[in-house]
Amino acid sequence: MKKVTVILALIISYQAISWGATGHRVVGEIAQKHLTKKSKKNLNRVFSHESLAYNATWMDDMKSYSEYDYMKPWHYATIPDGQTYEQAGTPEEGDIIWAINNFTAQLKSDTLTLDEERFALRILIHLVGDIHQPLHVGNGEDRGGNSFKIKYFWEDSNLHRVWDSGMIDGQKLSFTEWAMFIDHNEIGEVEKLQNSTPLDWANESMAMRESVYDTKGSDNLTYAYTQEHRKDIQLRLKQAGIRLAGLINSVYE
Repeated sequence: MKKVTVILALIISYQAISWGATGHRVVGEIAQKHLTKKSKKNLNRVFSHESLAYNATWMDDMKSYSEYDYMKPWHYATIPDGQTYEQAGTPEEGDIIWAINNFTAQLKSDTLTLDEERFALRILIHLVGDIHQPLHVGNGEDRGGNSFKIKYFWEDSNLHRVWDSGMIDGQKLSFTEWAMFIDHNEIGEVEKLQNSTPLDWANESMAMRESVYDTKGSDNLTYAYTQEHRKDIQLRLKQAGIRLAGLINSVYE
């Protein structure tokens, strides 16, 4: 009985830390390809052989430890329908927009210890991915779609999970395959994407919410919903990767 309990605990733990892992690694893999030589040299100093993709899930991994609970509000922002971010205000504990700006500024200050620099980079690697997932900019009514219960291909789920992992993992592609397939850019596109701010990225996610919540009255999302949003998923992953690289390059250049 004890052995069974341990096995179940391991399965539950694995599932909890793996939700959204592929998407975050796609973002890290794309970012890796757009780094300058100076950024690559500095990241090698900080992470040694570890890639951005390897570090992309660190913030989610730390959710298992109570001493990191203070980071949980940093994964999202709340902007109710009909309001701007300025009107909604930044909560006292911070949010995803505050965290990205804060840790970017810390890195640019060039005053951090190696451990602090590693911590700040892991925060940015993860949160730049999160802010491009539309439901990480929530309306304040359903915990970013977590309370929006639906079925995904006839299995119980929620809207947030569908976007975090369902539609990505359902393609049965590795994170390197995803990155290879979607990281194709027109002339000037990379520079245009990087010439933007975390608030811009949040507003883009917010603008997608109406479409994300439009399930056409069905409580079982299958091929039609996935096909409708396939290009949205691809675009947001690519945007996140390119912008993450731009942010890191701005720190080290």
